[in-house]
Amino acid sequence: MAGHSKWANIQHRKGRQDAARSKLFSKFSKEITVAAKMGDPDPDKNPRLRLAVKEARANSMPKDNIDRAIKKAQGGDAEDYQEVRYEGYGPNGIAIIVEAMTDNRNRTASNIRSTFSKRGGNLGETGSVAFMFDRKGQIVYPAAAGSEDEVMEAAIEAGAEDVESDEETHVIWTADGDLAEVAGALEAALGEAEHAKLVWRPQTTTELDLDSAQSLMRLIEALEEDDDVQSVTANFEVSDEVMAQL
Repeated sequence: MAGHSKWANIQHRKGRQDAARSKLFSKFSKEITVAAKMGDPDPDKNPRLRLAVKEARANSMPKDNIDRAIKKAQGGDAEDYQEVRYEGYGPNGIAIIVEAMTDNRNRTASNIRSTFSKRGGNLGETGSVAFMFDRKGQIVYPAAAGSEDEVMEAAIEAGAEDVESDEETHVIWTADGDLAEVAGALEAALGEAEHAKLVWRPQTTTELDLDSAQSLMRLIEALEEDDDVQSVTANFEVSDEVMAQL
């Protein structure tokens, strides 16, 4: 199993530092409503909904908001959202995957294309960069959850594929179809995780200097500001020195 992953840390720290709480809650509400509408409204019987609720709770989303999002799906008055993936390149040729939920594909596509263009990127065709990533389950625990050996042992027992630990976090990777099962087994062994979700994991990464990283982060942040965008992933990494300045 692999060691330190700066890419995973960038994703995790950025999520933790997201100050736009209401916008974050809106994204969680949308995912919860769609998950409940597509499957059983009981999280115990719907793995996707269970993971969505877990992620919302990990980000301190109030229980009332979660319950409201589930009831919205049951009431039949939820918007008819479609899940859409956009792929493209940012500054320095960095590959980017954007996942969105929208009730108007034309509006979302136009907005995403415009954001790429304004921030030095290019929107590509579907499949143009996805082959550079693997779809994986990602479970994140704080370092306090246990020693590297303890977490490694628990992850192996739970059926995880990979573990990456550093001084702040343990990042546990699973096959995409095993995420709910592994997350449940780890919760029994280690307690509740900070995050448990499906992500796009880059097969390789490109290291960026400060200027390039700042340009890329401006594009990513602009994409994340779009109300239809649920997640943005890019295949880059930075040194500790650049990370500190970001």
